[in-house]
Amino acid sequence: MLRFLNITRWHTPANFLLIMTFCMALVFSTWQVLLNNFVIEQAAFTGKEIGILQSLREVPGFLAFTAIYVLLFIKEQLFATLALLLTCIGVGLTGFYPSAMGLYVTTVIMSIGFHYYETVNQSLTLQWLPKDQTASFMGRALSVKAIGALSAYAVIWALMEYLQWPYVQAYAVIGGLGVLIVIMLWLNFPQFHANTIQTKKLFVKKQYSLYYALVFFSGARRQIFMVFAGFLMVEKFGYSVGQISALFMINYIFNLFFAPKIGNWIGKVGERKALVFEYIGLIGVFVSYAWVENAYIAGSLYVIDHMFFALAIAMKTYFQKIADPRDIAATASVSFTINHIAAVVIPALLGILWLSSPTRVFYIGAVFASCSLVLACLLPLHPQQGNETRFGAIR
Repeated sequence: MLRFLNITRWHTPANFLLIMTFCMALVFSTWQVLLNNFVIEQAAFTGKEIGILQSLREVPGFLAFTAIYVLLFIKEQLFATLALLLTCIGVGLTGFYPSAMGLYVTTVIMSIGFHYYETVNQSLTLQWLPKDQTASFMGRALSVKAIGALSAYAVIWALMEYLQWPYVQAYAVIGGLGVLIVIMLWLNFPQFHANTIQTKKLFVKKQYSLYYALVFFSGARRQIFMVFAGFLMVEKFGYSVGQISALFMINYIFNLFFAPKIGNWIGKVGERKALVFEYIGLIGVFVSYAWVENAYIAGSLYVIDHMFFALAIAMKTYFQKIADPRDIAATASVSFTINHIAAVVIPALLGILWLSSPTRVFYIGAVFASCSLVLACLLPLHPQQGNETRFGAIR
């Protein structure tokens, strides 16, 4: 379409990344916002089944290191496009299989595409964007992500609350729309090239060890929010699809207006201050989840929790500043695997713990956030190659 309109100024790496971001947000947000109600109403899930499903969802993330081997055969840009297409197909199929086994299979299909896409998208962003522009661009990307998510939530909220659409139609329509966007991307954007040839093998380097540790605890901590915070809203407080959609809409309205400003702020104050602020806030949020008894306060905590996500930009820009440019693709693959080591195990184990003590689940989240806070205090004020920690280089 863009080709026929001859809008060549749109044919840039940044716009390619932003359109992919919109598409992924549209389809994944549909899957996410419907999931808890869908599995409870249609598949009679308990904490045990949702924990298993979320653990299975994270297995492809644990295997993200295999992305580097796929890149031996196809270019990163094409790989990202194909991964996004697979995500859309997985989401489109979800509503057709309202059973535990059916949901496990469609979730894995969706998740393979999602995690490969996220791995390659991060790599392309860090390769294509100058270091002094990355934090600002990631803020813009979060804003575009918010637009995609808001589009999904608004449509789902309207169609399911007022027109009483069944789940199968909602998943299929949004998944199909995502497929059309991917086809448009493939037909209209040229092949872009990075300035540095990437190393096509796996490795772990000492100088990236603080980044690896931050990524590990980020993956562990994020599961508490992704799996159990939303489940708490539905199971304990009886939130409907419309109410859950409204919470997500509030979250992404915040990102729409403030994420670009947060990206600029991180660029000014530095990664250490931004991450310390994030983790102190998250400790308070998780402890509050453990004690909350009021549905409105719980919803407020959910919104505050999500607002801290934008600060995770700082972790990525920290890596970009300390990394050898040739290491970005391989380290993106390795870091996604590290991020998902805990994520594969935690939902299933904590899903069992949830049956007896949801409070303890959130206390564990506070412990993870505390570990991240300690690590964040080790970041230097001005990270660069040879200055990976506040005490200098890691050797």
